Amino acid sequence: MKIAILGAGAMGSVYGAILARAGDNDVWLVDRWQDHVDAIRANGLKITGASGDWMSPSKATTDPAEVGLCELVIVATKTRDIEAALAGAKPMIGPDTLLLSIQNGLGAYDILVKSVSKDRLLLGIAGGFGATIPTPGHVHHNGFEIVKIGATIDSAQPAAETVAKIWADAGFRAEAAPDIQSMIWSKLICNVTYSAVCGITGLTIGQVMETPEAWRVASSCASEAFAVAKARGINLSFDDPVAYVHKFGSAIPGAKPSLLLDRLAGRQGEIDFLNGAVADEGAKLGVAAPTNSIVAGLVRAMEAHDMRPASHKN
Repeated sequence: MKIAILGAGAMGSVYGAILARAGDNDVWLVDRWQDHVDAIRANGLKITGASGDWMSPSKATTDPAEVGLCELVIVATKTRDIEAALAGAKPMIGPDTLLLSIQNGLGAYDILVKSVSKDRLLLGIAGGFGATIPTPGHVHHNGFEIVKIGATIDSAQPAAETVAKIWADAGFRAEAAPDIQSMIWSKLICNVTYSAVCGITGLTIGQVMETPEAWRVASSCASEAFAVAKARGINLSFDDPVAYVHKFGSAIPGAKPSLLLDRLAGRQGEIDFLNGAVADEGAKLGVAAPTNSIVAGLVRAMEAHDMRPASHKN
């Protein structure tokens, strides 16, 4: 299958590398980060971590027109960047192209459905990878756990199963998920547990679990998100959210979640789609989520300060 990864950051690079390694796929990494693309084009993509140390046969470009029409486009950008990324990706997307969006948090569907028909739109989650880019052209991932893919309407479920099989054949532990909302909220509960707390404290996931004060805040975020999900009528496969997120974190203790990585890189994170979204959904449903609201406010304050010109920082 001809596949483009739209947004070849840490996670997108891992996806593309392993899909390309299968040998049956023609995989392109598409990203605006010129140094990363140049390094891949010159030397290949170096992979280290849970899948071993190896070089990927992935191709890379900053120009979607160089790629041409694809059978599958995997959108791995930040949620806030989806709309702009799709606008630039038109040369890769034809009337039969499937789009698989893999983001953290809530909000991707509402953006995508404005420009993609539901019968071609798939949503996915990836758990237990914890990827980083130490240097351009080199991606490292701490785990190699699960990828779940779901359709947004029942008639597209066969497409979800086909795409899940492509991932599984490439070596991922991948499956088609029959309940997409359960899939999204299960991952969201894990993300809101760790991402903001790690971003604020600078701790890894394992360090948050080992630090009583940090774990108290993190586990409260999980419990609140679970309560909001239940109020929304989401069917979840677990009844104890704290045990669930503890098991999730135990698989990738050395990982630095997205909000911490964004802060270290001086980038704006996605707090509005994570803890902020839980607080907003809770307010709509009359379910209090004060811990999520507080940590979201702290992250916004940190980002506002971090992004001020150096001359204005005290």
